Parts: sequence; C-alpha cells; structure tokens
Amino acid sequence: MKTELPSRWRSSQPALRAVQVAFDVTEAVLQAVRAAAYEANLSNSDQVRVVLGLPLLRQAKRPRLTVSLSEDDYKLLAARYGLDPGDHLAIKERVGAALVAFAEKHRKTRSGKRTVKS
Repeated sequence: MKTELPSRWRSSQPALRAVQVAFDVTEAVLQAVRAAAYEANLSNSDQVRVVLGLPLLRQAKRPRLTVSLSEDDYKLLAARYGLDPGDHLAIKERVGAALVAFAEKHRKTRSGKRTVKS
C-alpha cells in the first residue's frame, strides 16, 4: 500500500530522492573548489555541480552558516555569555550576534588594507 505525500511536502519530493555523495580529494582540490565557489558566490556543492556540468538547482536560499554544536559546546558558550546551557535559542542569538560583529570587524579590516595601485 503506497501512502500519498501531504500536498505541502510534494514540492520537496525530488530532493527526497537525491543522494548526497562525498569525495575524498586532496587539499589542493578542496581549496580550488572552495576558492572558485567563493569567487562565484556559490556553495561548494553548487560549484561541484558547475565543474561537473550539471544544472544548478536554483531554489530560494536563505544565506546561512551552519555549525554542529555538542552539549559541551553549549556549556562553553553558555558560560561565555552568562546563559543557561539549556537555553539553546538564547545561545543561538548570541552566537549570531558574534558572527555579525565578526563580519563587521572583518569588513573594516579589509577595507583598511586596500591600497591604491599606480
């Protein structure tokens, strides 16, 4: 007996059939793909698709960063920010603010290093 997917999930059906494939490559290959992806404002996965001549799956994407945090990581971050280790949402908000501050500092540092070529 085949169960029908709810209508709100049907648009995701092709993605459910996709299989993620990992490649063991040298550091040089990894750096080349990352650099090309950065220069083209693509994800590493999209850059691999470009290299392979596959179409890019242009879905509306939210710009986001991901990191895996263990319970020990949450404890360390909670101590740093004076929060309860179980308050993952508050920790996430503080980490997000730290990333924004990092980006601002990085942008200012980079703009200060630009030199005029003659």
